[in-house]
Amino acid sequence: MSRTTVVSFRSQANTSARFVFHAVIDSICDMAWDHLDSDEVMRVGAAYYFFSVQFRESLEVARERHPDDAKLAELWDGECETANLSPWPGIAAVGERMNHDEFMRRVLELHPAGRDRRLAAAGLAYLRKTRAIDPAARAASIASYEDGGLSRVFGAMLRAPHWYGSGQRAFRFFLEEHIRFDSDDGAGHGQLSRHIAVDDRILPLWTAFRDLLATAAPKLAMIAAVTRRAPRAPVFMRPLRAV
Repeated sequence: MSRTTVVSFRSQANTSARFVFHAVIDSICDMAWDHLDSDEVMRVGAAYYFFSVQFRESLEVARERHPDDAKLAELWDGECETANLSPWPGIAAVGERMNHDEFMRRVLELHPAGRDRRLAAAGLAYLRKTRAIDPAARAASIASYEDGGLSRVFGAMLRAPHWYGSGQRAFRFFLEEHIRFDSDDGAGHGQLSRHIAVDDRILPLWTAFRDLLATAAPKLAMIAAVTRRAPRAPVFMRPLRAV
């Protein structure tokens, strides 16, 4: 990996992090969220829509690999065909059940970012890349998302100062609710996934997400630097399985 040129985002990385993907999460959180305007917020929302499709597909993979896992089944019920984001004006009727990526698709109908062809092309390229990743890594990534990783990213996104517009307000609601879903003490989504072991085989999923965000809103990467060394060598454990 030391011979590969990679893009690194300068951050106050957690040097005690066990895996490299933790440093990538740090780098996403340290992006220039404070500098985004309302239109850029919606471009981030468009990028996140594609991530949310990837998340649902990876959760499907996890359930296929662990069909008897009651916790993953409960997590599915909290993310897919659920009314836990209903109602929201112009997006979801009272009691309407939908996948969370469908909520985001409807959010994007409220803003031109949802019709940006270059952004859509970047999102589709992201999905092609993530769908080619090893299914065991895709399944394991769910634990890194739900047990703190996405809550940190969502909190960073909420540092954006401008949320003017119906789409922006709906996206902010989505982020705030997901922080609540994932961090609810003793009953949140985090405790439904942390029994799944992770290692740096999930690193490509996090780096692809970071790069998609930077493509959607280039201002986020204003503190980017090109480096020829990763923060450290990736850490792999075998096998990736529920424990």
